[in-house]
Amino acid sequence: MEVRKGILWFRQDLRIHDNEALFEALEFCKEIIPVYVFDERLFGGKTRFGFPKTGKFRAKFIIESIHDLRKSLRARGSELVVRFGKPEIEIFKIARQYKTDWVFCNRERTSEEVFVQDALEQKLWSIGQEMRYSRGKMLYYTSDLPFPVTQTPDVFSNFRKEVEKIVPVREPLPTESAEIPAFHFDLEPGEIPALQDLGYEKFEHDPRAAVAFEGGEAAALKRLHYYFWEADLPRNYKETRNELMGGDYSTKFSPWLSQGCISPKRIISELTKYEDEVVKNESTYWIFFELLWRDFFRLMGKKHLNRIFLKGGPKNANNAALKNNPTLFQIWADGQTGVPFIDANMNELRLTGFMSNRGRQNVASFLIHDLKINWQVGAEYFESLLIDYDPCSNWGNWNYIAGVGSDPRETRYFNIASQAQRYDPNGDYVKRWCPQLEKIPAEKIHSLDALAPAELSGYGITLGENYPKPRALHF
Repeated sequence: MEVRKGILWFRQDLRIHDNEALFEALEFCKEIIPVYVFDERLFGGKTRFGFPKTGKFRAKFIIESIHDLRKSLRARGSELVVRFGKPEIEIFKIARQYKTDWVFCNRERTSEEVFVQDALEQKLWSIGQEMRYSRGKMLYYTSDLPFPVTQTPDVFSNFRKEVEKIVPVREPLPTESAEIPAFHFDLEPGEIPALQDLGYEKFEHDPRAAVAFEGGEAAALKRLHYYFWEADLPRNYKETRNELMGGDYSTKFSPWLSQGCISPKRIISELTKYEDEVVKNESTYWIFFELLWRDFFRLMGKKHLNRIFLKGGPKNANNAALKNNPTLFQIWADGQTGVPFIDANMNELRLTGFMSNRGRQNVASFLIHDLKINWQVGAEYFESLLIDYDPCSNWGNWNYIAGVGSDPRETRYFNIASQAQRYDPNGDYVKRWCPQLEKIPAEKIHSLDALAPAELSGYGITLGENYPKPRALHF
């Protein structure tokens, strides 16, 4: 009897647990070939505005995740085949040479990822093979929602009302302990590249970083256990989530979620257990609330497609006042605006690949509403640097701040001075990431422009020399 063979193509689902593509492959196949392809367009390519598609922090995280995935597969009697190139070419080569029947993968919805999966699907049709698409990015299955994707409410509060108390989150699929049938033919596994192999310079972890993020499913599950059961952090999440420093003010699940090292359903399963055994309160609800936002942004990407990337956004509300000003943008990106709260956040991002949610909203607002720069440039810069970059979440949030997305308000302007005073009242965060300001008293650190040159000199600061002159707001 003919042995049915399938390729399990790992994309942004770098895990064994709750993996629907794996679940289906186990159901249909007697031999499974797990494959991951380092896409040459992501590791070496540029964005429209000239930024690296994948910065060094995310590249390192992905490499670590692939090492962990290979280790997990080997522990289950399987192997991860690794290639570098274009997935639609590399996977097709394997499918044709080894006469597989299907390619199982998680379906992506944004344009670049769709181009790749469509190209592969067409190639597979030419040799009588099929793609079988699965889900794995969201809490909810779209088939469970009370509306088709094209009729998803464009306002989050309306979406939440129709979903959260009506649609149950499904249980994670039981793939965590699965034995994966090996392939019985000679296929070179391939080497997992190092950072230098992909064109990146090796770098050291910045000790000021909130968390030393390590890629992979094992690290993700370790963080999950720490957050819920070792540190008992969910009970106060709503009170701490807007803080700026340290590893425990927020869940920090986002890098692992972005690469699919952890399933959102697994997080909710753990949250439900915590609520049953420890406490159920507004803070534990807020963890679910944040994951619901993540689903909402993904649905907006599915509904509005490429419009989330356009300057006018889903609203087609193009603001002609926003310009592409490379010089002014670079001042923002380099943390040289002279506004300490903005500079500190941008320095953290540049040096670690991470920034708090509160920081992201403030720097985005400053770029758009104070510097009057095209928000798309900021979104692409985040795409390049963020260790937790997710297309729909990143671009959805920039749409939101720019007033061109799914929000009833026209703009989301953040008063930087009041935000700084509220969230960094003693200047501790600013002093961590702008150490030249460490001698400035807490009550003065957010208003350098109000200090006389002689006073600043007493603190070791000369504006325009060792710290930039503050950029005027609303110019």
